[in-house]
Amino acid sequence: MTQSCKPLRLAKMASPIGEILLVTDGQALVSLDYEGYETRLMRLLAKRYGNVELEQPSDIEGFTALETDLIARISAYLGGDLTAVDSIPVNPGGTKFQANVWQALRSIPPGTIMSYGELARQLGNPNAVRAVGTTNSLNPISIVLPCHRVIGANGSLTGYAGGLDRKRWLLEHEGVNLAQLKQPQRASQGHQLSLLNSTP
Repeated sequence: MTQSCKPLRLAKMASPIGEILLVTDGQALVSLDYEGYETRLMRLLAKRYGNVELEQPSDIEGFTALETDLIARISAYLGGDLTAVDSIPVNPGGTKFQANVWQALRSIPPGTIMSYGELARQLGNPNAVRAVGTTNSLNPISIVLPCHRVIGANGSLTGYAGGLDRKRWLLEHEGVNLAQLKQPQRASQGHQLSLLNSTP
């Protein structure tokens, strides 16, 4: 556990999937979670920083340049610019293994899904499927580190810390045809499975 050098700040933004909570450390995004999941957010922050208090602006005028930029990029993503969040600076913390898994999530393009086993193979550790799944469930920066793009080997959505309805919404927003997931679909080993909606 590390102690925070700078105060952590909390900014909130409205979205089609409920209010989004953004926590920053002055330089990067350290957490992105959802309304109703404040307990999870605070538990993950406490595990990393110890006893934390979040400074919160009273209105939009109090947002920092970083918070304003984050809200603009996430709003652009939610509005259809699916790569708008790709270069957001993040600082998720975690162990070396966790950091590698979370960074690898950014290599999964929008509209593409990957199984936990495929992600483990991509990381060069095919036997680490459960560890990859556990790490995914601890991802502190939803959407930006797109753990929603990882599904079960049988095509099931499995879990999502923000709730399966949000995972479903994010995948559909990115163009994934969820009806195809109900049928057994597997990518060849080590390859991502693209299920983009397409018109005939």
